[in-house]
Amino acid sequence: MPQKIRIIGVPMDLGASRRGVDMGPSALRVGGLAQQLKSMGLQVEDAGNVLVKQAEEQHYGEKRAKYLAEIVETCKGLAQMVEKSLEDGLLPLVMGGDHSVAVGTVAGVSSFFRKKEKRVGLLWLDAHADMNTPESSPSGNVHGMPLAAIAGYGPDELTQLAGTQPMVNPRNISLVGVRDIDAKEKKIIKESGVHVFTMRDLDERGMREVMAEAIRFTSDETDGICVSLDLDFVDPADAPGVGTPVRGGVTYREAHLAMEMIADTKAVAALEIVEVNPVIDQHNQTALLGIELMLSGLGKKIL
Repeated sequence: MPQKIRIIGVPMDLGASRRGVDMGPSALRVGGLAQQLKSMGLQVEDAGNVLVKQAEEQHYGEKRAKYLAEIVETCKGLAQMVEKSLEDGLLPLVMGGDHSVAVGTVAGVSSFFRKKEKRVGLLWLDAHADMNTPESSPSGNVHGMPLAAIAGYGPDELTQLAGTQPMVNPRNISLVGVRDIDAKEKKIIKESGVHVFTMRDLDERGMREVMAEAIRFTSDETDGICVSLDLDFVDPADAPGVGTPVRGGVTYREAHLAMEMIADTKAVAALEIVEVNPVIDQHNQTALLGIELMLSGLGKKIL
């Protein structure tokens, strides 16, 4: 992993029904993300925020994929910043925003690797599968569609963002911690071939065994791993301020173990944290947890 980090904020909540995750990047900055990264001996620069249009100034457009045009525009800008960061030898650390920003993050990483005739894997830590399409989504919220788009399912505006489809081969995608899947979404998940580890898998096998297998799939014949962490991966008892909280998530220590095991691979190409919602948080607790997990994912150890 590079010892130089470029922080990129994406203050967008266009992909969700509940407002507030657009303030996630600010919460993470206020929590001292850059300072704590520097305390680990990393070189850090903050590239500011990607331009995002405000929901109040736009019509949501097609109800099956609300604000799709605006989300695509933001993701294109993000993809360019992520790819440029990798070209500059910096590891992009992306702060959302709702999870639809992941299409931009992964598009940038995928494009960079493809130009070098290399492949990237994807670790998706989330309570939700995010594998809906406009046809299957019960809400039309695009933050429930990014992983499907990355795997090649959904509107062309999203699936073609990296110039190749799929952005990541589904056999190199692992989804960990899922516990809330829409009915029609299950068919897409099974058809796609992505590797899914539900909370039952974690209950029965434990975090260490599940993460070892998830990492094995993402590392199989790839040259790096993109990591997307939705803070609702963690149980609401420890992460109350998230866009879509779901009971029964991973514990504080399980989350750290997952991120520590990711760091141990020394293969992280990009790191993303999304869905921090300060509006419903308690004293910035969730953002502070997110910072801790980012540090673990970048190599911070207890001893």
